[in-house]
Amino acid sequence: MARKDIFSSVMNPAPPKTERNDALSYVVSGASRSIKSSFEELAKASVVELDPDVVDSSFVSDRLDQDDEAFQELLVAIRERGQDSPVLVRPHPTASGRYQIVFGHRRVKVAKHLGRQVRAVVKPLADQDHVIAQGQENAARSNLSFIERTLFAKRLADLGYDQTVIKSALTLDATTFSKMQSVSSHVSEALILAIGSAKATGRDRWWQLSKLMQIPGNSQKAAAFVVSKAFEAEVGDGRFNLLFDFLSKSRRQVTKPTEATKKAWAPKDKSVSVDIRDTGKAFTLALKAKNASRFGSYIADNLEELYRAFKESETSGKTGD
Repeated sequence: MARKDIFSSVMNPAPPKTERNDALSYVVSGASRSIKSSFEELAKASVVELDPDVVDSSFVSDRLDQDDEAFQELLVAIRERGQDSPVLVRPHPTASGRYQIVFGHRRVKVAKHLGRQVRAVVKPLADQDHVIAQGQENAARSNLSFIERTLFAKRLADLGYDQTVIKSALTLDATTFSKMQSVSSHVSEALILAIGSAKATGRDRWWQLSKLMQIPGNSQKAAAFVVSKAFEAEVGDGRFNLLFDFLSKSRRQVTKPTEATKKAWAPKDKSVSVDIRDTGKAFTLALKAKNASRFGSYIADNLEELYRAFKESETSGKTGD
């Protein structure tokens, strides 16, 4: 499972020159410890208490909106029994005396809200190891929605990380990663932020939305729709469904049928009359009067000969040119 890999690198630091490669190797190859034992090891590590005011967020965001209910539950739990699990931070790469959160953002926020120190494990990590640990910790918790993980993957790609690192960070299979790329390529970040985390909306629905967004004109329609009162009245999954239904209905607009060319023909004796209708895709003859049935049968019986004569006339016409 993903979480044990994170703690393997936390609990078994490598020499400084090989830290990045060793951490990435551990992420890819995996380890044998359970999630429970990984937490226990982290709790036994060198835990320090930090002022939350000197702890900054990760340099790449992985959440679209705050889950107020989950935050309140965590706040009550920490207030009553203290902080059970330390957060993971690294020394800030550019600000002396400060730290950067690898994972545990909500626990830091709770500590700040309660006016308490935050219990933390401090480990020097290269940027690449930072994002892998951050991504895998969230994957292990399974509390990020598909679109939050997609946007996290896009932000990593924008920062220059290759597919191997992104897949490792989010423990992605090839199919899911491919659909994430389609979504992030055709659904703008602004539109994703307008919709929100959409916790119940899975990868296939987002992938279908990305297909709708590829239809000419839909980007402009979507941008106008997300500022409507109906859209703003909803949140998350409700916003996604409204937009999806709106674009789906736009796609089903009825195409105006092609105007048909109509003609009529009859011999001098009026023994048969022919109504001719040509739409460009279909050509029909409707026969009426006393000879209609017999003339129609004659045409049907001689279709092979008539078609052969038609082909020969086309060939001779081209030769004449």
